[in-house]
Amino acid sequence: MERARKRPAKPPTVARRRLRTRVLVADDHPIVLQGVRLLLESRGLDVVAVAADGREAVRLAQELRPDVVVLDVVMPVLDGLSAARAIMESMPDTGLILLTGMPPEPPVPDALRAGARGLVLKSEVAEDLVQAVRDVARGAMYVSPAYSRTGRQESRGNGSPPHDSLSPRELELLRLIAQGLTTKQAAAELGISVKTAESYRESIAEKLQIHGTAGLVRYAIRAGLIGA
Repeated sequence: MERARKRPAKPPTVARRRLRTRVLVADDHPIVLQGVRLLLESRGLDVVAVAADGREAVRLAQELRPDVVVLDVVMPVLDGLSAARAIMESMPDTGLILLTGMPPEPPVPDALRAGARGLVLKSEVAEDLVQAVRDVARGAMYVSPAYSRTGRQESRGNGSPPHDSLSPRELELLRLIAQGLTTKQAAAELGISVKTAESYRESIAEKLQIHGTAGLVRYAIRAGLIGA
């Protein structure tokens, strides 16, 4: 009896390639572009294209549909914040990371309103950008440690910060929410029921007088509660 022929398996490289995070990088400095591309690709990320200005970044993002777009804040033709807004209008699920030279530029609220889920300082170590891409690709937030250090210094200069009134559990929940987790996901992470997590969240909102996820994220970044 003739044996049934086995279908040839797909080359493993094809399967691996489909699982790799696809990244678009935009910066007006060729050396920076080349360095970032080599860095990300050496860590198993797939850089699908690079752009030298904001307008080109928007065009390539709409054409290639990458998982994550890394944008320099200061670029010709169209700056990083404007490019981020344009990308978000047509592709709201894209993970956006802004590269900046010095905190707090851009201000955290401006970056969040533009749709950024990551803020990375160029002076930080290279692995920060790699971690930012990985975090943003899975739906979390990433904030460069320098932003958090700035937030902690401001909090110390203004006396006792509002989050000092939070219980340890509430503080943990706030950090998880600020990192991009839903209340349900945060509850699972903390090992508590969703109902308990919702109760904690209501308490956080009342104590901080902040209602809404975006507001909580902004507060956590300014206070230096994430990214450290």
